[in-house]
Amino acid sequence: MTEKTGFDKAPARDRRRFPGISSRAYEHPADRSALVALRKLSGFDTVFKALSGLLPERSLRLLFLSESVRVSDAQFPHLHAMLRDACYILDLEKVPQMYVQQDPKPNAMCIGLDEPIIVVTTGLVELLDEEEMRAVVGHEVGHALSGHAVYRTILLFLTGLAVKVAWIPLGNVAIMALVTALREWFRKSELSADRAGLLVGQDQQASMRGLMKIAGGNHLHEMNVDAFLAQAEEYESSGDLRDSVLKILNVLPRTHPFSTVRAAELKKWAESRDYQRIMDGHYPRRDEDKDASVGDSFRQSATHYADAVRTSKDPLMKLVGDIAGGTADLGGKLRDRFTGAGAGSGAGGAPAAGSEGRGGATDQG
Repeated sequence: MTEKTGFDKAPARDRRRFPGISSRAYEHPADRSALVALRKLSGFDTVFKALSGLLPERSLRLLFLSESVRVSDAQFPHLHAMLRDACYILDLEKVPQMYVQQDPKPNAMCIGLDEPIIVVTTGLVELLDEEEMRAVVGHEVGHALSGHAVYRTILLFLTGLAVKVAWIPLGNVAIMALVTALREWFRKSELSADRAGLLVGQDQQASMRGLMKIAGGNHLHEMNVDAFLAQAEEYESSGDLRDSVLKILNVLPRTHPFSTVRAAELKKWAESRDYQRIMDGHYPRRDEDKDASVGDSFRQSATHYADAVRTSKDPLMKLVGDIAGGTADLGGKLRDRFTGAGAGSGAGGAPAAGSEGRGGATDQG
């Protein structure tokens, strides 16, 4: 059972609130296009309510109720205040139930079909300070506002089903293809929720520190946000095509992008005009969602990916851009980028070191 937000209670400190904000305001283009299309499907809600009888949602609710601690004014009151605060800022009227689960692995998730449930582990609660945790709670409330909890629940169900039918060759292939597609979408939804966390916390450094701690643990005095972001730059731009392929293989089984990548993506969005417009009070409203164009959303997604390919420093993405641009001597470029040869050697080779400008462990749901 959910509770009302209680908008009469102001946030713990002075931060902007976003009345009526639509999740489209902060969603990653690929995430937004998929969600707009799904919301336009006739009978979509009916289908998923029918599915709820097949999915273990009731079992999960009972499990958390019996084996975890439910956050309230009486239990983990500081987390309860953060939760209500996050719902206040994003104008989410019903406050989701939240549980703290005993687990040393830092993690959080938002699941559920009828009503979302937020779960955070003790490892995460003990790892993060107040402002870092506020960003995480905002992240999970962002999942709830976007409706991601529905798809996360289905993904958990299908992943378990794939294991059960692994002995059926074609059945397993079909389910794993769907799981792979859902994981790719969910990785983008995590970037959306990171943005929601920043809108709630309104402290970019706290968001960055939280992601850095998830990657490296509670040794803040030994870490540096700028150096952490430099890792993301190195991860994207270094190596050759073999490394690009390995990156794809490494990320395929994951539901979350890597922590350095998330930090770099969030920094890029925080410095964008889109973020500033939201902070200035200019954002799409929830009551306009029904008029959102599927075609426009897909065009925005396509434009985003085209821009990502054009500006990427990853060797494979550069090659894709060369193919799209009809670059001459494609065979030579393919050979050089796959072997790492030709760096600084002139035409057809990779650019010399320093010729381009440089930008700046555990999944969190």
